[in-house]
Amino acid sequence: MGVEAHATNERATGRTWTVRLDPVGRGRADVRVSCSRPACAAQVLPSAAVGRTAAVEHLKAHLRAGPAPRPSAYCACRAEECHTHIRPAGPRERPAPWRCGGAVVLAVVTDREGRWWQVMECCSRCAAAHPTAKIAATAPAPDRTAPADAFRAAAASVPTVPAVGPHFSHTASGATVPHEVPPPRAPRPTRQRARRGRIAQRFVPHELRPVALRDELTELGELFRAYQQRAEPDLAMLADLHARKAKAFSAWAEVTADTGLRLDAERAEQAAATARLQHLHRSGQAPEGDGPAVTRLLTASAQWNHARAVLTHVADHSPLPGPEARLLVVMLTLRTAQSGVGNLVGQDLKGLPLPDPEHLVGQLVECGWLDIAGTVDELIASRPENPTRIGVPSLTPDESDPGPFTFGRKMRPKLSGWAQRVVGEKKLRKAKTAADARLLALALATGVSLDGQLGPEGEGLPLEALASWCAVTPAELLELVDRLTATDWLTEVAVTDTVLTGRLTERVLPLSCPLT
Repeated sequence: MGVEAHATNERATGRTWTVRLDPVGRGRADVRVSCSRPACAAQVLPSAAVGRTAAVEHLKAHLRAGPAPRPSAYCACRAEECHTHIRPAGPRERPAPWRCGGAVVLAVVTDREGRWWQVMECCSRCAAAHPTAKIAATAPAPDRTAPADAFRAAAASVPTVPAVGPHFSHTASGATVPHEVPPPRAPRPTRQRARRGRIAQRFVPHELRPVALRDELTELGELFRAYQQRAEPDLAMLADLHARKAKAFSAWAEVTADTGLRLDAERAEQAAATARLQHLHRSGQAPEGDGPAVTRLLTASAQWNHARAVLTHVADHSPLPGPEARLLVVMLTLRTAQSGVGNLVGQDLKGLPLPDPEHLVGQLVECGWLDIAGTVDELIASRPENPTRIGVPSLTPDESDPGPFTFGRKMRPKLSGWAQRVVGEKKLRKAKTAADARLLALALATGVSLDGQLGPEGEGLPLEALASWCAVTPAELLELVDRLTATDWLTEVAVTDTVLTGRLTERVLPLSCPLT
């Protein structure tokens, strides 16, 4: 407190004055505007609104006519112990610490009801502590040029002393001899370690000869590790790496007579062939590499095998005879294949070439193969925003029976979408082909080679198996073949007593699932 009192005595305390708005008397509308400055006389005005306007104008006149805030003024709020924004401490409480700071400002503080306005010449921190304070003017920063110049002059008068070398009190500064810094030591020569490669959990010895073989093995190891860091696989690159590895390991085995290296070379050859075949499958090329590139709807051989597995299961477990019932069972099986349950709407049934879908669904429910939530009519009338829940008990997995299919949750919609694309193919729909022709299209799409020839390696498909799948006689099967040929599904068709040969047209190759 002594330091603060001393500072207050040296610095002029900040100015403060208040303009008030008070009622003249009880029950009267007129008000009195008064100012704490002695030269200002009170005014009586007819209403509070007029009085408030006059009070604000009076305050603005003082701010315009009065001097600017003084940089050296002592904070007026601090002089009153900051009681307007610091709660007084209780008998057992420590006073809240507060330090003034910032530039001196003229702050206008008012109450929430608009009954008084107070102007204070205070510091910026105290002004900011008032929730209703507004800064009217700010004092300029004090001039500090003279002290800085004096400090520089004092610093310049100090004699300079060398930064290095010993100094003694009896030695003149001019006789000081600088200390000589010894030259830096030469860096120790680092031993160049021989480069040691690593590939397939094997270290490539540095003494391996020929040197070209050693460098090839080392480079292959680095390339394999770089391939593992790729964000996307490149099967063609992987096949080339495995082929180079097989060749290098064969040469390494000949040099060292190591049987393990020779076995690794054989495994690398197999890996190269597998990666190359996978690349051809994904790119839709023939194994020789001269076939046309095809972007298939189902891209992997595992997906093709799953599609054939579903058709085989339906052929063996169809609950009702006839091509219409079999086609409906195929589509419902794909809807419920993974968990035994799924959703169905009326449009799914109306889009199939079924003459009486209500009757077929009713038969499947009666025989116990299908469960639906509600009635058949409700299923036919259901819409996408309110689908009907269906279930196939024979496909529902349990602890003892995981179900007939091994694909996962993400695979099922891909297979279902593929079947929808095949069955609802544009030209088949325009030709109004029946369910038996759509079944034949499914069978042909899953029984071709990579280049679209029917059967493995173009050997053809058995007529008896196709007729059994389509639930038709062999004579009726020939009519179905003619329909698919007319709709640009088949070309180069040749029929013998037992085999159907030919090729899928390029138009429908993206829907095919080649035999692998």
